[in-house]
Amino acid sequence: MIRNTLAAWGTPARLLHWMVAALVLAQIALGWVAVSLRLSPLKLDLFVWHKSIGLVVLALVVVRILWRSANPTPAPPAATAAWERCAARASHLLLYLVLIAMPLAGWALNSAANVPFRIFRLVPLPAIVAPNEETAELAARAHFALFVVLAVLLAVHVGAALWHHFVRRDDVLIRMLYGARQRA
Repeated sequence: MIRNTLAAWGTPARLLHWMVAALVLAQIALGWVAVSLRLSPLKLDLFVWHKSIGLVVLALVVVRILWRSANPTPAPPAATAAWERCAARASHLLLYLVLIAMPLAGWALNSAANVPFRIFRLVPLPAIVAPNEETAELAARAHFALFVVLAVLLAVHVGAALWHHFVRRDDVLIRMLYGARQRA
């Protein structure tokens, strides 16, 4: 199934979801390791990968938002309370905002630090802010704060999916895994 329906996510939506999820987990590992290393060629390579993948995540999230806006969103299970529907919408909106803001903050940090950058060492990336030490520090703090927010949102997102699957025993997780609407 290509397009989303009111009953299930389409293949593109599921692929985009899981690609972003995998890349975000890779980003966390790359960023954590790169920050912990002393200046070395390995550290610089890890940052090239971290920055490049961050821009891929940004592009995929934009595509995902466009896809979602052009397709119906599967309805939550009928037993879902109004507050849960509201919380789900708010947490998804926050996830999208953070997944856009975080790479932009990293890009601003890179630009403000006056570090020339080529995506995967191939495509030059233009600066989005002028070189400035204070701006670089602000962008670095914003990037880290967004990481903390993202970590909390991911914990809530994964926790909610597992709660739906193991406690509520509904199809919220199953339809993101397989796309088919399957009642437990």
